[in-house]
Amino acid sequence: MSDRPSPSHPTTGQMIDRLHHETAGYSTTELLANAALAVIAVVVIWGAISGLGADVVDWISGEIMGG
Repeated sequence: MSDRPSPSHPTTGQMIDRLHHETAGYSTTELLANAALAVIAVVVIWGAISGLGADVVDWISGEIMGG
């Protein structure tokens, strides 16, 4: 029996090397694009919540004032 790991079961070092090489492909452009998409999503969600919040405040005011 051999002390070498079988090809279907990589060593921990091989797995770490594979992960390092898989993430090495990210470029600054990809990271900036992801950041821009995140900012756009936050702005859109904030706008939707702000609009909904105004409607809720108007409804509560109308209920309190009896209107």
